Amino acid sequence: MLLGAAAAVVALAGVRAVADIAGPAFLALVLTVAVSPLRVWLRRRGARTWVLVTVPLMTILLLLGALVGALVVSAAQLVTLLPTYAGRYQQLIGSITQQLAHLGVTQEQVRTMLSQLDLGSLIGLVQGFLGGLVGVGSAFVVIVLLVFGMSLDASPTHDAIRALVPARSDLVRALGDFARGTCNYLIVSTVFGLIVAVLDAVALWIMGVPLPVLWGLLAFITNYIPNIGFVVGLVPPTLLALLDSGPSTALAVVVVYSVLNFIIQSVIQPKFAGESAGLSTTITMLSLFVWAYVLGPIGAILAVPLSAFARALLIDADPATRWAVPLVSGHAPARR
Repeated sequence: MLLGAAAAVVALAGVRAVADIAGPAFLALVLTVAVSPLRVWLRRRGARTWVLVTVPLMTILLLLGALVGALVVSAAQLVTLLPTYAGRYQQLIGSITQQLAHLGVTQEQVRTMLSQLDLGSLIGLVQGFLGGLVGVGSAFVVIVLLVFGMSLDASPTHDAIRALVPARSDLVRALGDFARGTCNYLIVSTVFGLIVAVLDAVALWIMGVPLPVLWGLLAFITNYIPNIGFVVGLVPPTLLALLDSGPSTALAVVVVYSVLNFIIQSVIQPKFAGESAGLSTTITMLSLFVWAYVLGPIGAILAVPLSAFARALLIDADPATRWAVPLVSGHAPARR
């Protein structure tokens, strides 16, 4: 176990050193796996090789291009909009200072606490977070090249893996389970993320919160971040609602987001997602922190597929390590 832990540290350090390549590479792999049902459907209907490559490839590129383009435009609008709230921000800080003074906190203590909370810091924080997401767009050419190569190799690789069944049946089974689980996870997360994003954007538009489309996109993207994605998607629109319309609108945003998250993401979505990733809650949370540290924002979004891939290669593919499956999945093995 100590040798395994040491090897994991070295491997993760190596991946972190080449995060600019590793992140887009695994994103391309996940996207290729995500459209594999489409490729299989076309193959069963006798589609030619160029169709098997072109249709899934164009599907990926159109969806990814539309998402990145909309995010870039909306983020640019946000950066332009925030400085207009400088006066409102100062009024809000003054009101907070008065309220704290009534509670016995001196003005000097308040200045110390709020010295770092200027609007420039807020803009920098928002720019940094959104910049990490938009950073996927800067690697768009790399992702396109990798997706193109993987699309060309998808059918031959599928046949090659099936040919390994007599010699490495455990590995083939593990990779197949990973592909099916990843497709199920991505489909469910995408469908319910789209539902939540539309409902959030409509609710924000009704409440008059600026840039509802941006916050809908953010809610859609953060739906892929396990457990804490809801909080990440909630904070920016709440702060903007506070600056634009006051505490009542900000509280309404929190209430609407919380209700939608509880009903859709906490009650309905798990019934469809099930245990597709094969990871316990603790492992999922731990993988979120680890992959976010190793690959940045893209690691947080791909934390579940990354950990499922690691499980497939390191645990499911080797009978000698399969004893660890209950520890990773959080479920006791079925009794025979």
